[in-house]
Amino acid sequence: MMRGMALALLAAALAALALVPVLAPPYYANLLVPFFGYAIALLGFNLLFGYAGLLSFGHAMFLGVGAYGAAVIAGVLGIRQFEVVLVGVAAAGLLLALPVGYLCVRYTGIFFGMLTLAFGMLAHSVLFKFYHLTGGDTGMRVPRMRLLGLELAAYNKLELLAGPFYYYCLALLVAAALLMWRIVHSPFGLHLRALRDNERKAEYLGVRVRRFRLAAFAISAVYGAVGGAILGFRTGLADPELVNWTHSGHLVFMTVLGGFSSFFGPVVGALALTLLQDQLQSHTQYWRFVLGAILALVVIFLPRGLAGLVADAGALLARARAAGAMHQARSPP
Repeated sequence: MMRGMALALLAAALAALALVPVLAPPYYANLLVPFFGYAIALLGFNLLFGYAGLLSFGHAMFLGVGAYGAAVIAGVLGIRQFEVVLVGVAAAGLLLALPVGYLCVRYTGIFFGMLTLAFGMLAHSVLFKFYHLTGGDTGMRVPRMRLLGLELAAYNKLELLAGPFYYYCLALLVAAALLMWRIVHSPFGLHLRALRDNERKAEYLGVRVRRFRLAAFAISAVYGAVGGAILGFRTGLADPELVNWTHSGHLVFMTVLGGFSSFFGPVVGALALTLLQDQLQSHTQYWRFVLGAILALVVIFLPRGLAGLVADAGALLARARAAGAMHQARSPP
């Protein structure tokens, strides 16, 4: 019953997202485009955090790889096919993740977090200071690209983001989620959970700890780079602030808000924070303070996040239905 309810809820969520450009003003579809980028990045981030038990404070570095990679491939090299750009930034994210991850996965806990933070700060400094290569604080322009080989010059920016690119990103999120679902439910995903729960026991059973952690780090980097390319396409700019350590905290915020113990929790967190931040910025200049207070309340009262709250509500409803059915069965005719 719970599985059926989860599938029905997922189908309803996909249908609602698909209908946003049709039923809502273009502003809301444009608002949700960054959600798709963050959702894809967070699916990878949660493989590292939720399944492997490694919390990175420098993961925004890979979003920067995606955005700056898109700027270089499309703007400098002149390759304006977005699918080629996605492959290119995924490869770039992988190439950066292998040496960085090799050094980081030797450690766990706070040491892993601080080391990833150091690499993230180093990446931000490089992008900010080497202005002759990266544009410095002004960043690099990400030009408009073709989608599936189609020229989209007839669309203005808002029409493009709220129309073809919106559905393109929705399809990309679905594909990324299906692939990640297969990954976390494969023997590889089981090994990651074993390492998270009891590293010493898993190592005793023959699991190669560093190899599996490095693989999780690399996969999460690829997802982050793809998400960063979407963010760069949407704004038309690769900005060094995308790589800032505070942006890595933004990713952690979304993951905790949605619930890192659930597969779709980070996606829920990305959607909730996107909508919440938009509303708070429209109503108060103290929106960062409010977000901080919300995070504190979630950690204290909802340690499993919004997805955990939904799961608990579904379980309560299922038990109530089961109790009602049992009561009817026991009632005399």
